[in-house]
Amino acid sequence: MTDSGRSNSPFRLMLVDDNRAFRAGLRIWLEQFSDLEVIAEAGDGTAALQALATHSTASASSIAIDLVILDLGLGSADPEQIQGLDLCRQISSQYPAIAILLLSSMTEPVMLAAARRSGARGYCPKQTEATELAAIVRQVARGGSRWVQPTAEELAAVVASPTSGSVRSQPIVKLPTPFAIFRRNLRLSGLQQIESALSDVTNQLQNLDLSLLDRAVLAGQQRELRASRWLVRRLLATPTVLEPSDPATPQSEAAPSSGQQSQYCEGRTARQLEQTNATQPSGDAELTVITPSENGLANARSLQAALFDAIAAKLQSSLQNQTKTPLEIDILREEKKRELLYLILRQLEEILDELRFSQVQPGQLEEKRSLILQDLWGAVVTDFFGKYYTISIGNAEIEVASTLLQDFEVVQSAILDKIPFFDSLLSHLLFQTPLILEGIPYVPGSAEAMRRAESILENLIIQVANAVVQPLLNRFANIETIKQNFYEYRLLSIREVERFRNNLSWKYRLEKYFGEPKAIFESQYPLFILYGRGIQRVAVYAPRAQELEQLSGLQFTVTLALETRDAIAPRFRSAISFVGTGLIYVLTEVIGRGIGLIGRGILKGVGTAWQDSKYNRNERQK
Repeated sequence: MTDSGRSNSPFRLMLVDDNRAFRAGLRIWLEQFSDLEVIAEAGDGTAALQALATHSTASASSIAIDLVILDLGLGSADPEQIQGLDLCRQISSQYPAIAILLLSSMTEPVMLAAARRSGARGYCPKQTEATELAAIVRQVARGGSRWVQPTAEELAAVVASPTSGSVRSQPIVKLPTPFAIFRRNLRLSGLQQIESALSDVTNQLQNLDLSLLDRAVLAGQQRELRASRWLVRRLLATPTVLEPSDPATPQSEAAPSSGQQSQYCEGRTARQLEQTNATQPSGDAELTVITPSENGLANARSLQAALFDAIAAKLQSSLQNQTKTPLEIDILREEKKRELLYLILRQLEEILDELRFSQVQPGQLEEKRSLILQDLWGAVVTDFFGKYYTISIGNAEIEVASTLLQDFEVVQSAILDKIPFFDSLLSHLLFQTPLILEGIPYVPGSAEAMRRAESILENLIIQVANAVVQPLLNRFANIETIKQNFYEYRLLSIREVERFRNNLSWKYRLEKYFGEPKAIFESQYPLFILYGRGIQRVAVYAPRAQELEQLSGLQFTVTLALETRDAIAPRFRSAISFVGTGLIYVLTEVIGRGIGLIGRGILKGVGTAWQDSKYNRNERQK
């Protein structure tokens, strides 16, 4: 409902929550504002519908209630009652003029997405500060939309709480004291300064050309800043969990309609309603929670746009392979390589849009992973080479794209299945779930989350590009038309092409039997990123114990060899060092001194003999 025609009448509110104490506290707080009036309350779904019918008139458009403040977890303790999500759907269907604001302890992204599709216009946690809550109530009652992103601390608190299975929450809405306000402002000021310094240090650590000494110094500074941040949070902690966010930030992402379906919607199961567990960071690994409103990333679309823009800007610089690992795309000319990477970005953006509007749930991304990658790879192959691009081999005309698409199983096992963190990236971009990397949850919209997402996305597009070129090298490597249109000029000769293919073949053998087992044993994933002078390679930590247990044959032998080396090498080096020290002592202190004494004796004898001969000559002259 808009403000036109309302004159100065207050917004009429209805509270729906089965916690009577919470309703009473919330009502007292809201009614201190002259523009907010609570005219109805309900403790369950049936009572809420009866109250709405009582306050309604013959026309649903002239309903006497402007806004329903609803607990999404309503009825969870009693399956016989109307559940919060069902009540939200019924109110939206029967009274479309009424705005619905979810004020709840539930933080599951799946439930919030379902509530949005059911007609809710806003959401904020029950821990929201009172002044911010009043601003959100006004914004939604006017017809706007406001979805407050739960912080990582809140998500972890809900998961860790012994009562997290129940959505009943004690009333937390209260007036802040002057001391609490001062403490909060001091805390925010300190955290802002620490975050600024930490961001600078983190940016410097991204420089791959740093010396070991400089990197060690910066890493120490980073640990100190994180420890300082942890202390400031603990010593200046305030009763409120959320700090006030910018009320002007729009949250107007369009909700997908229930009628929109796609190939990704098939096979929906009860996993759609699985909880999203958030890992609480510990110690110096704790991160500052930055909501999307604090840095202008209002929703998933703007987060995606910012990420893709950052990658597109990097593609303008050099794309030379600076690693020692040969890549399939190395055979392409620079402009063709750039065109291919741009094309992958564009196709991925289209797939994300399709996923966003196809009602795919977070729990389905893992099972849809192979299908999504196949669609991405197939679309890029078709667009890059052209759907109807043909070449002549002998007397036959061969369609390049359709031929290459037959090799999906090969590139899937060799490249696509081994791309790490793909599911996490999709969930991060689609549902704004924390990006968990190296055991740390990075909140969507934060600078650190953006840097991590860039690394994952850069590795993704580079590996998909390799998967596009690989079947080309297997089937049409020495076709002159292909070489003239795509290859680097220095790689046009048959000898250079075959040498290039042999290097790739050896790379996959070494990776399969040595590189991959070593990465699994060291709990790492290698990532190819765009940095500085071109493509660089970095490694990130990831738990891979399950993969380690599945290794067998030569791969398992490699891990045993590494473990044996780790066990023996330090002792062997110590033994060699001891023997070497003893040998040096013998050579210098025993043999060296003995040789020195002998030499000195010889020199002394020679000197004496020379003096005697000189004395004898003098005597004869006399």
